[in-house]
Amino acid sequence: MTTRTAGCATKAELSRAIRRLARDHGLDPVLRGRLVLSASEIAAEAVRTAEGTSVTWSFEPDRNARGSGLGLLTVTLRTARPPAPRSVTELPLPADAVHGLDVVWRLPARAAGSASQGNGSTGGSVNGSGPADDAALADEELRAVMARADALTAEHRRLKDELEETNSGVLALYVQLDERDEQLRTAHGQTLRELEDALRPAPLAVEGLELAVHYAPAGTDAPTGGDLYDWFVLPDGTVHITVVDALGHGVTSTRSALNVTHAVRTLALEGHHLQSIVARTDEILLPFDRNVMATVLLVRVNPATGELRVANGSHPPALMLREDGTAEYLEARGRGIGFPLPGSDRLVSDRLAAGDLLLLYTDGLTESRRDPIEGEKRLVEAARSHRGRPTEEIPGAVAGDMHTVILHPDDTLALAVRLTGG
Repeated sequence: MTTRTAGCATKAELSRAIRRLARDHGLDPVLRGRLVLSASEIAAEAVRTAEGTSVTWSFEPDRNARGSGLGLLTVTLRTARPPAPRSVTELPLPADAVHGLDVVWRLPARAAGSASQGNGSTGGSVNGSGPADDAALADEELRAVMARADALTAEHRRLKDELEETNSGVLALYVQLDERDEQLRTAHGQTLRELEDALRPAPLAVEGLELAVHYAPAGTDAPTGGDLYDWFVLPDGTVHITVVDALGHGVTSTRSALNVTHAVRTLALEGHHLQSIVARTDEILLPFDRNVMATVLLVRVNPATGELRVANGSHPPALMLREDGTAEYLEARGRGIGFPLPGSDRLVSDRLAAGDLLLLYTDGLTESRRDPIEGEKRLVEAARSHRGRPTEEIPGAVAGDMHTVILHPDDTLALAVRLTGG
């Protein structure tokens, strides 16, 4: 390993020394230009104050590549003042080490003799003149930088074109996916509507009586829930209405609610007394579904006379809104399906007059703000506000008022009954 040192009194001498030793060792022109700029920046203050600088360089051949001329070139720049650490890291070619007054770069290079053979140069002393003078080397570095910039510009243009092409393809893919999603949403919506229609009882046309219902699941991802209703006409002409709220959400609770409504319908058509149906339903379902828990509200209305009877199994009470605006909750105590000692303790009897409004509902309507008492008060106000609407509009309008704020999302069912006296 040979070590050489050159003193440099001016910036031009320093640039010439760095440039030529880098040329002699075959450094890439761009790397050479970065090294020259970095050394000039560090030595600028020392040269300005005539304190001088010196450049020391050594070349150590690579032992694993003997005969190739490859090795490691170490360039050390010494100034009269230690360089600022930040300036060293921000150089065009960051230094590898700083030792006091010395700034060190270690660069892969070639031995001086082998480097000149590759570019047609015959070399020359560091401080003396030679065939490749300083201006020619600077021009070579500038051309190399320009070629590198042109190559980067071309690569940038190519990548931009590829990106535009990719974006165009991605946009087309998004359009296709959006169309597919719309098709799936349409099919999904159709399936949900068919499923909901399958769960609803057939519309009931009874002279003198109007019925309307509103249902909304707790979430759009679960279109069905445990809130169901059933209505039908008994052999004696009275209308039976069942409202069920099974524990839970989704398809599992729907199955439980369907089991309840089917059992109630069977018992009612068989002629069982209204007050006994809740307890009998629990007896029927217990062997088949031991996990079922549901509240139940059963209502019988005679369209001819308006006679009304209500049985309850842990369900929110029906709301009676009279034509004159007075309101009353028809309280009937009882325990629901799956509860201890299930059954309705008694029946509540009343009479529905022409113009009166009866609202049946599940707790999702009154407990959306987590306060059932406050919810019952608001329900009376909403019923009074919308009682002048056509019957088919009342359940949805009432639910809209009740759900202006939802702190506790739940399946919601509201059912309106009105005697027309026709």
